Amino acid sequence: MTPYSLAFYMDVVATGTVLGVRPTDSPDRVTEVLGSNFGENNFDDRSMCRDYGLTEFHWDRACADHPWSGHHFTLQVHRLACRGGALANEALRARYGRFTPRLRFEKLQRLLQRRGVPLLEVPEVPANAPYYRTFWQPDSHVAVSVIGMYGEYSTPDDLRVGDVYRIHAPMTAEEVEWRRARVG
Repeated sequence: MTPYSLAFYMDVVATGTVLGVRPTDSPDRVTEVLGSNFGENNFDDRSMCRDYGLTEFHWDRACADHPWSGHHFTLQVHRLACRGGALANEALRARYGRFTPRLRFEKLQRLLQRRGVPLLEVPEVPANAPYYRTFWQPDSHVAVSVIGMYGEYSTPDDLRVGDVYRIHAPMTAEEVEWRRARVG
């Protein structure tokens, strides 16, 4: 058995879900699984984010009288380094136990590879290079952002090179191709 939070991250990368919740699921479905303890941000009447501490889900809609459509989720792994494992909400801790303050990419990648879940490096967007590196799981469409190089004001002081910054889904094959085309 993989210890603590590492099993959670492996499950997310392999499945593209958080406790079975997909990026396209409704706000009600996310609340059903993750609970009602969240902060909600409405940027306007067409976009919304629910922040569960470590996990954020985002939705959008065409106009105020349309239903919400799931857009993406993000695991803000970097927040654990300064706020601690309690940042992971109760549903995650009940299933996976204690969350460590940092996630080392090398270990995550090695364990996923053993399970037949490869992570492929894709070009970083120019605004983030060389401070961040992005790795993609083509089957689940999950992207893992890793600290590639320390940069004052560019990377968090409480993370080290090789630490996972965030995990998000989906990153589509079209976005990967767009990134590759930009690098040339």
